[in-house]
Amino acid sequence: MLKFDVVVIGAGAAGMMCAIQAGRRRRQVALIDHATVIGRKILISGGGRCNFTNINAGPDNYVSSNQHFAKSALSRYLPSDFIDMVENHRIAYHEKKLGQLFCDGSAKQIVDMLVKECEKEGVKFFKGRVVKEVMKDDGYVIHTNNESLSCQSLVIATGGLSIPQIGATGFGYSIARQFDIKVVETAPALDGFNFSSADLSKFKELTGVSVDSIVSVKKAAFRENILFTHTGLSGPASLQASLYWKKGDSISINIAPEVDPVAYFNDRFSGGSNKEVKNILAEIIPRRLAEILCSMENIKGNISELSEAKLRSLTQRLGNWQITPQGTVGYKKAEVTRGGVDTNSLSSQTMEAKQVPGLYFIGEVVDVTGQLGGYNFQWAWASGYAAGTAV
Repeated sequence: MLKFDVVVIGAGAAGMMCAIQAGRRRRQVALIDHATVIGRKILISGGGRCNFTNINAGPDNYVSSNQHFAKSALSRYLPSDFIDMVENHRIAYHEKKLGQLFCDGSAKQIVDMLVKECEKEGVKFFKGRVVKEVMKDDGYVIHTNNESLSCQSLVIATGGLSIPQIGATGFGYSIARQFDIKVVETAPALDGFNFSSADLSKFKELTGVSVDSIVSVKKAAFRENILFTHTGLSGPASLQASLYWKKGDSISINIAPEVDPVAYFNDRFSGGSNKEVKNILAEIIPRRLAEILCSMENIKGNISELSEAKLRSLTQRLGNWQITPQGTVGYKKAEVTRGGVDTNSLSSQTMEAKQVPGLYFIGEVVDVTGQLGGYNFQWAWASGYAAGTAV
């Protein structure tokens, strides 16, 4: 039996941050991962450049059944704290847009930095280990396919169900249920939408078309591009909206956010334009999309021939196009998992389970999910820090 003060299961962003902080407190730390390659989700993030934080990160950028839970951890480990670590390791980075920070080089630099920090603090890695059983006595005993480890503090940092092709599993939820901790219903998030069969038949010719839009779901609204795919909608605005979407919800899309559609067409009327409606539309949205909209509204010919009813319907669709997706693409493409270990069961200060002393949950496995743009990494760093300073 190998004895440690702390065992962290999951050597991703949150797990390594927790191990680093615990190691700095002179705790003997073991870090277990079923993969032989550490930090695979970090490596593929941001197109291989890792959108490692967002300088605007705050509680309002996160979704949870307990909206206040994330405030404590996020306030105690800021984006600037992680940036300090990045700069200390001389990793060059840049702001791409909207506060999103990326490595100039490779995401591997972030993984290497975290591994070096772990090694500096004496953290022992156990890679390629499958956890077979977790038992609680005075502390915890973890049986892997290779060895058994004991500890007083056990941290679960195994992530969610997203991107199973790189090893994502529901292990963390199983551990929560083993100890009678509630798991909030999970769903893929930051994910594209699939059209209904009826909408798919209308929009299949738009594959590859991208347009600046405002996409709204309930009270949440995001302005970035949407991208028509062969099955539905993708692009940043669609992914953001998926975090707030539930089955049966409709989404509203403003595909001409720079234009007041009514005023725009009234100007064309008053100017006596003889242009075809689809050509006028093509001045403000991609031509293929303009042609599809005219077809859907059964509009042909010049603007001078456009009836008031059809004008009203067309401008409504430009500014508030209602679509009810069939679903999202699913965990295979979703960047994160919404839902997870119930935050009402955890301490917001330490991430420790309230009814199970010595058991901690951090990162994506917890019911705290960030918007697109580096927010989920910031939650990983912050929640890992909170647990690492407490274990």
